[in-house]
Amino acid sequence: MSADFGLKDKVAIVTGGGSRAPGIGNGRAAAVLLAGAGAHVVVVDSAPENMTQTQKLIAERGGSSLAVTADVTSPDACADVVAQAVGAFGRLDVLVNNVGVAGPPGTVVDVDLDAWEQCLRLNLNSMVLMSRAAIPRMRAAGGGSIINMSSAVGLAGGHPTVAYPTTKAAVVGLTRTMAAHHGPEGIRVNALAPGYVHTPMVHSQGVDGHAREQRRLAAPLATEGTGWDVGDAVLFLAGPRSRWITGVVLPVDAGLTATLGAAPSVTSACGPHPARRA
Repeated sequence: MSADFGLKDKVAIVTGGGSRAPGIGNGRAAAVLLAGAGAHVVVVDSAPENMTQTQKLIAERGGSSLAVTADVTSPDACADVVAQAVGAFGRLDVLVNNVGVAGPPGTVVDVDLDAWEQCLRLNLNSMVLMSRAAIPRMRAAGGGSIINMSSAVGLAGGHPTVAYPTTKAAVVGLTRTMAAHHGPEGIRVNALAPGYVHTPMVHSQGVDGHAREQRRLAAPLATEGTGWDVGDAVLFLAGPRSRWITGVVLPVDAGLTATLGAAPSVTSACGPHPARRA
């Protein structure tokens, strides 16, 4: 008998729910698991071909989904995503703000400022815009759950670039502030902070076997994370099993953030690979 997560016939939007490479990334895993728990899932990505495999996996498990191609840095596009979700399924209960990029290399001295702005738009502004469009619909449904994707590097620092950790740290502040603002409306807002998750994007950017082993051994559990690990955490935070949890930033990192202060040798790698898609 499958577990009951209290999500049957609920409606969830997952941004970044596709993948540019084969395999299971965080957004794809979240979408598949939410659909498997009985939710109607709206999969959002900037390229339609990225969502094909996600929808296939959902259909193979008997789930329900709708694919929407959208640029979530656009207020109008975000409003349209929510309108399509409500038009197709009648309500909105869950928003997973997963879309994100690694951003440009460099410090504050030499980072490309146009790329910096683009990273902010994708990793932070998109969460504000999607939440802005979603929250009125959640109010109408009597409440909801918003899950924002941060990163272990957003908690710990020590990353070789400035853009990615800055945006992921900002997600922490955004999440806690939103939780305080919208808790009285029955809307819970939490964040996940993944560590060394091996996703298709990480693989496609040349993380070889040696690097994977270093990443695996950097955390106390000494196990490699997958998109499914992050998806399971999304599933928990999405439904009523976490009904008394809001404003939390949950590391999903095999204990990495618990060791960073005592392990200087891994601080240079406390964030994702620079090409990782959150």
